[in-house]
Amino acid sequence: MEGSIAGAGNRRTATPETPSPCGRKPAPNRTRTLPAATGGLRRRITGRRPVPSGHAPGPPRLAVPGETGHIGRVREQTRERALQSGRERQADRWGGRITREGRFTAQARVRRMILPLPVVMVLVAVGLDLVTAPTLTGSALFCAAPLVAAPFFSTIGTALIGLFSVGSVALMRVLDEMSTGMMDIAETSSTAVVSLGAVVINRLLRHSRATAFSARTIAEAAQFAVLPVPPSRLCGFQVAARYRAAQIDARIGGDLYAVQETPYGLRLIVGDVRGAGMDAVEAVVVVIGAFREAAEQETSLSAVAARLEHALHREGRRQHTRHYDEAFTTAALVEIPAGQPETLRIVNRGHPAPLLLSADGSTRFLEPSEAALPLGMSGLVPGKGADCTDEVPFPRGTQLLLYTDGLSEARDRNGRFFEPDKAFAGRAFADPETLLDAVLVDVQTHTGGASADDMALMAVQRSPRVRPHTSRR
Repeated sequence: MEGSIAGAGNRRTATPETPSPCGRKPAPNRTRTLPAATGGLRRRITGRRPVPSGHAPGPPRLAVPGETGHIGRVREQTRERALQSGRERQADRWGGRITREGRFTAQARVRRMILPLPVVMVLVAVGLDLVTAPTLTGSALFCAAPLVAAPFFSTIGTALIGLFSVGSVALMRVLDEMSTGMMDIAETSSTAVVSLGAVVINRLLRHSRATAFSARTIAEAAQFAVLPVPPSRLCGFQVAARYRAAQIDARIGGDLYAVQETPYGLRLIVGDVRGAGMDAVEAVVVVIGAFREAAEQETSLSAVAARLEHALHREGRRQHTRHYDEAFTTAALVEIPAGQPETLRIVNRGHPAPLLLSADGSTRFLEPSEAALPLGMSGLVPGKGADCTDEVPFPRGTQLLLYTDGLSEARDRNGRFFEPDKAFAGRAFADPETLLDAVLVDVQTHTGGASADDMALMAVQRSPRVRPHTSRR
């Protein structure tokens, strides 16, 4: 019978070949099933332990031609760890990796400095009452202590500071031989009212912070769902991506990125939709969905850009909203052709120019040879032809950085823009992950943590040559 061999309890089943991305011809996918008595042979052939009877087999391992046994398992585990590392880095983009360098850590330092201040204020007020003339009292400090505690302490902590302050006032009035009863009651009552007000202020601040945190968490979760983490290795290239939300508000931004393995090579896009909020997210979903479909079907990068343009116009006609009538999307599309890993093809539709970082430390912007309008604005130029596609060399060791205007328009306190070409000149980065980590830290340092715009980043590099593994017997 075709596709099977009978005899000795062995059975071989051949499955049809499946299309392979990046223009590679796939190896035949064959699975050999052997009886339980040949478990040792099974391990030598497939590099996996035999599945005990009565247990369901696990998912098939993605095999690479020529990689079996120990080498295949090690490389597969390395790839899985790299992918998980990418997810952790992406999930941590609002967390420890950046916050340890900037805004949240600064708040923690300020809080540590403020914590002892209310107690110190009460003690200073007590000292003033004890060592100065009766006409000079520390009543102002007694009232100010709970107000200082309200923004930084918990509700219980604020209440305790208030009680400490009221108790100290009452004690000082008892020890003051020249005090009058009515003045003592008035001063103690004033401190108690201010302390009660501090507790109310604390509750309102905590409620507003919880609301803002909830809104920001929802915004970040929605953005993370729209922009998943790409695999760290695609078509023989190392890829990394980051998204960092603006620190000033909790709106969902319109920055986007995507990468796709195709029969024509590796294709990437980084873009920025005008506006923010749910309207921007809808446009992001349209652009990314159209990109993934067009990248698989269109033979040229300019045709992919035309499909994105058509998708935005089609959605605008369907929505009939002012947002789509006035919306546009800047985008930089990149292709590394199959079989030509040393070449970059770029179509730029009104987007900040990508940055090329050479192995020798030099940097340069890849400015388009012909200016083009953003996606969604082609109607302003009737009869416009296909987009101009620029080609640049991409030797091994060179890295390409794609970004949105959250990077190029980041400003410091004096209004100076961040200049990535100067910031990264003369520096070497081991891989795209290291490069993007450095980008985020440098921008965080430049802006002081107060970024006003979202930032999407993507970097790609040709994977270094892997030395063949030789086992000693």
